Amino acid sequence: MLSSFKYRVYPTRVQVAFFNWQLNEACDLYNCAIEERRGAWKTCRKSINYYDQANQLKAMRAEGLVKLANFSCCQDVLRRVDKAYQAFFRRLREGKKTGFPRFKPFQRFDSITFPSYGDGCRLIDDGKLRIQGAGLLKVKLHRPIEGRIKTVTLKRQSGKWYVCFAVECDPCPIPDSSESVGIDVGLTTFAVLSDGTEIENPRYYRKSQAKLRRSQRKVARRRKGSNRRRKAVQELQIVHTHISNQRADFLHKESRKIVNKFGLIAVEDLNVKGLSGGMLAKSVHDAGWGMFYQFLSYKAASAGREMVAVNPSGTSQTCTCGATVPKRLNNRWHSCPKCGLSGSRDLVSSQVILQRAGTLPSRVNVGSLYPSVSREAVCFS
Repeated sequence: MLSSFKYRVYPTRVQVAFFNWQLNEACDLYNCAIEERRGAWKTCRKSINYYDQANQLKAMRAEGLVKLANFSCCQDVLRRVDKAYQAFFRRLREGKKTGFPRFKPFQRFDSITFPSYGDGCRLIDDGKLRIQGAGLLKVKLHRPIEGRIKTVTLKRQSGKWYVCFAVECDPCPIPDSSESVGIDVGLTTFAVLSDGTEIENPRYYRKSQAKLRRSQRKVARRRKGSNRRRKAVQELQIVHTHISNQRADFLHKESRKIVNKFGLIAVEDLNVKGLSGGMLAKSVHDAGWGMFYQFLSYKAASAGREMVAVNPSGTSQTCTCGATVPKRLNNRWHSCPKCGLSGSRDLVSSQVILQRAGTLPSRVNVGSLYPSVSREAVCFS
């Protein structure tokens, strides 16, 4: 399985200037590739693919038109363009809302990838990373890298620099557990387990809205293009990054607790993207249900646990005895007239979810429904 480890790096001023210049060159190449595809289609109705553009790289580098230090990095930039077009055409075929690939400004092009480890980048034993054109880079290796390194990505985030190692590693099974659990996620409480455990909703974004409002007001009052506005934008980015780190830390810890304790984990196959587009969008995004399911998915796969996604239809309107008990959204208590069961609506829903997982004709691994994500060793310092 593939995992990702993220570490903080500490470049010198000269290295920061070099990395910014490299990102600028990569951004120019990205925009030129999009412009070439647009122009070829407008003038002669010709569709250009990745190989057509990659074959031009050698001549362009010889003429000095592309100044990226590593040739493989240039190929990776063109692959990004190709993936953007493939995603556009896929959404078009599926009848979804489409967004045509757009040009990117330098301020929003924040990463450069070395697709082959050892080609332009290599980790030295003393905690240094050798980058082609920049020399040795200090890395804060706060945890060991497990597995074989495949790619290396240098990333700029909120004025700081990070390196992400994509590694191929073997699963790490943990002792078997005969316990099973159903999980009902919500907004009042983040999640309710079928054994009665309630996980409180931390609401990190809601709690930081006052700080965000002040930072956004500072950006709005600065003149566009000025250094003071650039610094204000960086302050705003730091606040957003802190919220993101808080949420990821919370979800990592809770998902790890569940995977360590239970052998079978049942969840709802929710359309989180659809729910995040309604009137509760802010609360749904703040809760991070999709990220929570993804963390559970890859942790369960690595630990040898079984994770099942069941049909979410009517889980809150059904009793454990099978009777239908209609309830409005503001009715948080379940009372079944058939069997007499009375309890919290979310608790009964989690038990119904677990029942459905046990009666499925063939258990479906949630990894096919929720794409597994990389494991990141997030550094908060």
